Amino acid sequence: MDQYEFIRIAHRTYGDNITEVAKKTGHARNTVKKALNNEAWGYKERENQPFPVLGPYLGIIDTWLKGDKEQPKKQRHTARRIYTRLVDEHGYEGAESTVRHHVRLRKIILGVNTPQAFIPSDPEAGYEAEVDWGTAKAIIAGEPVRLKFFCMRSKYSGKHFVRFYLCERQQAFFDAHIHAFAFFGGVFPVLIYDNLTTAVRKILRGRGRIEQESYSKFKAYYNFEARFCNPAKGNEKGGVEGLVGYARRNYMVPIPEAATLAELNENVLKQCVTYGNHKMAGREQSVNELYEIEKQHLLSLPDTPFSNVQASDCKINKYATAAVDKNRYSVPS
Repeated sequence: MDQYEFIRIAHRTYGDNITEVAKKTGHARNTVKKALNNEAWGYKERENQPFPVLGPYLGIIDTWLKGDKEQPKKQRHTARRIYTRLVDEHGYEGAESTVRHHVRLRKIILGVNTPQAFIPSDPEAGYEAEVDWGTAKAIIAGEPVRLKFFCMRSKYSGKHFVRFYLCERQQAFFDAHIHAFAFFGGVFPVLIYDNLTTAVRKILRGRGRIEQESYSKFKAYYNFEARFCNPAKGNEKGGVEGLVGYARRNYMVPIPEAATLAELNENVLKQCVTYGNHKMAGREQSVNELYEIEKQHLLSLPDTPFSNVQASDCKINKYATAAVDKNRYSVPS
């Protein structure tokens, strides 16, 4: 006997009142009344839910989402980023869940959708960090530029470092490490990489690698071990892969602007420092609190940073200039 039939028989045949039937079936009184009145039984489609608290901000949200269509896919607003901007820039006081629900619907309607994923891990404190590069658009001195940004992330605490460069060449690669080591106050014993050409000259079978000579010298200077992912297996360093996306969505949306590259790096460094107060999902301690535990395990920095100078041979022409990276420089006569 189904519930609809039971309710009607209990009331009409056995004389149970609505309250008694509700207690026996576990249904609400209104549900029992509907069954007795022959009203539609089961579910009905819900009308579109209004968002009254978002009323003054609906146009702003649509403007941001429509503007995202003109931006790189990896530098578009997430619901979280829209919520923080509404709070910081427009004094929004409603719930984040309301923003998330509305943004999810509007992204579908406007054709803007960027899913994200997170990979949990349980690494040893102060032992490993992951390294990767990302690409982003920025505006420097009023001109749009395409930049590379370097990321280093502790696997244990999640503390991270991000810095912009014009390219991924080896000098930039080394310079980024030097600044990252200074930021962390030490060197992680193991750094995990893709098979970057700035570090790897040849990939051998399995985990074997022939390293670039200059990279081997740099690694020996700071006394850390390099571990390279299997080819096309970037997920083996999923934490920093996630950081590249996180940095784009949170540090580079809207498109960052600065007068100089140095100013841009000062701004992103402040955001990295602020992130230390963040608590990652499933953790009771903040990033900084976890980092306090692991920093004692880091290798000490050398007294003098690595000399990141690249020597090269070049010819001097009759005008007493030498070409370096397609630029000409005067030399002493």
